[in-house]
Amino acid sequence: MNHSIHSADRSTHLKIVAIALIAAIVTAGLAIGSRVEPAATTAGIIKAGKPVTVTSLTLAATR
Repeated sequence: MNHSIHSADRSTHLKIVAIALIAAIVTAGLAIGSRVEPAATTAGIIKAGKPVTVTSLTLAATR
């Protein structure tokens, strides 16, 4: 059993590189697959109206 990366043999290093490569490919695939389409993001656009000031105080807001 290899308990240290310094004492590991070549096959252990290759296993680590292979697992890291597979993990990177899976992560990239999930990121690309979960992208939101541009047409879906523009469907719920609400136009801006008159500016509103929101405060939690009972005093009048001064601009």
